[in-house]
Amino acid sequence: MKRVVLALVIWSATVASAVAFTCPVVIKQAEDLIKKAESGKTTPETKALIDEAKKSLAEAKAHHENAKVKKDHGDAVRKAKVAIAFAEEAITLAP
Repeated sequence: MKRVVLALVIWSATVASAVAFTCPVVIKQAEDLIKKAESGKTTPETKALIDEAKKSLAEAKAHHENAKVKKDHGDAVRKAKVAIAFAEEAITLAP
């Protein structure tokens, strides 16, 4: 019984730290996709999408830097994924 509890404690600590450390990875993915979207030809439509991606990325960074609880890290990851979606759409719609 003690081994099971110990294993659960170790596992939950590992999972909690893994969640906290996914923010920088997803933020980096968003930064890379935004750079890729900006490197190609842009139209007014794609420029607006890139601007939205940058806005979401800035919010993600703020959530991550000011995180006090797990929810803040979750918000950072969510905002970074939104930025990724905007950047991918801009890349897809680029001429």
